[in-house]
Amino acid sequence: MDTAATTPGTPSGQATASPLAQRWLGEVPIYAIGCALMILCVSLLAAHGINPGVTGILANSQIFFMFVVVLACWDAVRELHRHRPDSPVAHLKARYSTPEFRLRVAAGLPMLGVAIFLLPYFSKMKSAIPLFNAYTWDRAFIEWDRAIFFGQDAWQVLQPVLGYPIVTATLALLYHLWFLLLYPGVMFFAFANIDSRVRRQFFLSYVLSWTLVGGAMATWLASVGPCFVGPMLGNSTFDAQMAYLYAANEQVPIMVLPVQEMLLEWYGKDQSGLGSGITAMPSMHCAIAFLYWIAVRRISPKWGAFFAVFFFITWISSVHLAYHYAVDGLVSLLAVAAIWAVSQRIVAAWDKWTDARDQAVLRTNTVPAE
Repeated sequence: MDTAATTPGTPSGQATASPLAQRWLGEVPIYAIGCALMILCVSLLAAHGINPGVTGILANSQIFFMFVVVLACWDAVRELHRHRPDSPVAHLKARYSTPEFRLRVAAGLPMLGVAIFLLPYFSKMKSAIPLFNAYTWDRAFIEWDRAIFFGQDAWQVLQPVLGYPIVTATLALLYHLWFLLLYPGVMFFAFANIDSRVRRQFFLSYVLSWTLVGGAMATWLASVGPCFVGPMLGNSTFDAQMAYLYAANEQVPIMVLPVQEMLLEWYGKDQSGLGSGITAMPSMHCAIAFLYWIAVRRISPKWGAFFAVFFFITWISSVHLAYHYAVDGLVSLLAVAAIWAVSQRIVAAWDKWTDARDQAVLRTNTVPAE
């Protein structure tokens, strides 16, 4: 848990504040920017007659609660196996009722709340892209890929290495495991005892990535991706790639194919629930995986290396599985790198301002009376 005396990156003027107040004060820019962007999303949707409602928020809350239960059970089993206490109930009660544990949970709840509210609004905006802009960019991105890969589509370059059903099925499984970054991964950053600056940069970048990269840029650069250009836009460029994926599925189940079919069905029915919507550029899978690499490598070099590999696998999988063009991941990488740099400046400026304010208050309170 962050403390006034030991947390790196905590303004010295906040040393007299309670740990809870200190933590929440440091996160004010995230709350403010997150709320402002969500209000903007709601306003844009309302202007087009769309009421976001609370259904998505409730569904997202249920998923987070499920992971809370799973992680709590895992932690309890690990704790009991490690210590083998005479009274398991008493041991677990003592572990989870300490003031330090309660403080850590309370401190992380606002960030968890931001994550719970954010994704449903993103899903609504993603589903509403056709209301704001037509899907007109696919042809440009196909040409960009071919310019990079000497006239070939990116999937054709990867196919000699990855074009085996068992490899494709494995990459599809790993691509779906990205889902864990949105739930247990977010919970780690909300509740773990890590550097305060890294935590705040992560969450501010997380908020900005979903709204600016996955919302604003996705609307501006509206595109559907290789797997959807055929059924949605009548473009046959990737028919051979889809034919391979369906042929591979006859030998080993390819997990992404039912999801792609479901997204296409939802699009046809104009459904806009949690996780719905079709957009290719930029790739949010790549954006979030890259964000985790940037943040985690500042916490643990070993896990940083793991997430570097995970990001690379996510990128090539997004191309091989026909979700994205190669340039989708490249643009995501550059955008998140810029967002991380901006977030660092915002956090540093906020800490500088609060530190100066607290020092001024301290001087005022210690001036001897006339």
